[in-house]
Amino acid sequence: MFETAELGRKISKEDYRAQEPELRMNLLNIQEDLKQANFPVIILIGGVDGAGKGETVNLLHEWMDPRYLETHAFGPPTDEERERPEAWRFWRVLPPKGRIGIFFSSWYTRPIVDCVFGRINEFELDAELALINAFEKELSDDGALIIKFWFHLSKKAQKKRLELLSENPKTRWRVTKIDWKHFKMYDTFRRVSERALRETSTGEAPWTIVEGADNRYRSITVGNHILEQIEKHLAASKQPKKSPPKKKVHPADAYTLLDTLDLTQSLTDEKYKLLLEKYQGKLNLLYRKAKTKNLSAILVFEGWDAAGKGGLIRRITPAMDARDYQIIPIAAPTDEERAQHYLWRFWRQLPRAGRVTIFDRSWYGRVLVERVEGFAREDEWKRAYSEIVNFEEKLYDHGILLLKFWVHIDQDEQMKRFELRQNTPYKHYKITAEDFRNREKWNDYELAANEMIERTATEFAPWHLIEANDKKFARIKALRIFCETLKKRL
Repeated sequence: MFETAELGRKISKEDYRAQEPELRMNLLNIQEDLKQANFPVIILIGGVDGAGKGETVNLLHEWMDPRYLETHAFGPPTDEERERPEAWRFWRVLPPKGRIGIFFSSWYTRPIVDCVFGRINEFELDAELALINAFEKELSDDGALIIKFWFHLSKKAQKKRLELLSENPKTRWRVTKIDWKHFKMYDTFRRVSERALRETSTGEAPWTIVEGADNRYRSITVGNHILEQIEKHLAASKQPKKSPPKKKVHPADAYTLLDTLDLTQSLTDEKYKLLLEKYQGKLNLLYRKAKTKNLSAILVFEGWDAAGKGGLIRRITPAMDARDYQIIPIAAPTDEERAQHYLWRFWRQLPRAGRVTIFDRSWYGRVLVERVEGFAREDEWKRAYSEIVNFEEKLYDHGILLLKFWVHIDQDEQMKRFELRQNTPYKHYKITAEDFRNREKWNDYELAANEMIERTATEFAPWHLIEANDKKFARIKALRIFCETLKKRL
């Protein structure tokens, strides 16, 4: 694979000087056009030590408007990063739509280095590369342009480059003992890197291998490739994406999983008080033990308007220290959030080790309200099922306890609660005209919820269905499930 990047390509000073001004102008112009685009550009920089990665990135900052160009370099993870899934450190700094982000030492670095040093075998490497392919497909499906450069040097050229840098007092700081250690393992690095590039050079995000020996050739090649790819993506993004005409989701008499729930279950006031004290006490002991073991938890609450999600949350939180939990109410995305992949705002809210994050509505909005109301195209919400499962699997693999609750009531109970909110001054804020309009689409929402549960209930993150016509029964059931699941995980 790397033989084509060992041909000794060069560009003369004269040709470079002739091409550079026009290339710089074109890059600035395309960057200006990109500001209005509905997609981000993600540039990954990888390759061998001494191949000119840093010089090239510095040059791009010189050639382009640095205000709209962000570069992120990733070394060993910080304590904050280690307490979350590895992907968190990358998700949180993804560029918004209309901007360019450059990633040094990206999500490829750790798997390749681990395989070279024998910390993982090639089968484990392939599994990690498959996850990377899925991640990049999520980004590209959402519109992102991913440009991947691998800067290559032959073994002889790398040795020469490292020696030259070491001999010059102004550049010797750039060559470390680790660089020479990696050079001694050149053949192993080459073999593993070839495997990684071969497995991840996909249609959505192919690799471009750049010969790094001549700095002028390297610079012109990278600049022209970035320009060409952004131009193509801008042209493609202007083609309208058609969404099929909106249809009724299902007939009113369809029978769903939610119809099987027994909503007549209830508790007396006396029994409720006893069980509330019992389970809040249990939860306090379990949560404190989980904190000492750095076990974090995420609770997701979905369900009908006025189903009592807030009441359930308010019966859970008194059992914990307010410094150790965070409640995230999810509403319509802000302008900042709309400029990112829909999962971005959830990734950035993941708890640290030993903490609890509670989502009052969640990423499932993509396959519920966005689906039913037409805010997401059909292709977007349909692929969201697998994207969500992949996201939740990363949480599970990291050791996070994920609990998902669907809080269910019937239409008659919902109307009673709406009327109570209208007639109670301190509950007015809970009711809007949109709540009543949503009742007209009850059947559509019910089928969407049923399909959501069916397609995202996994062995590592099952759905817990809460019968909530009786608020007391619902609160105790949610508390009991949290306690039992936490105890089992501990």
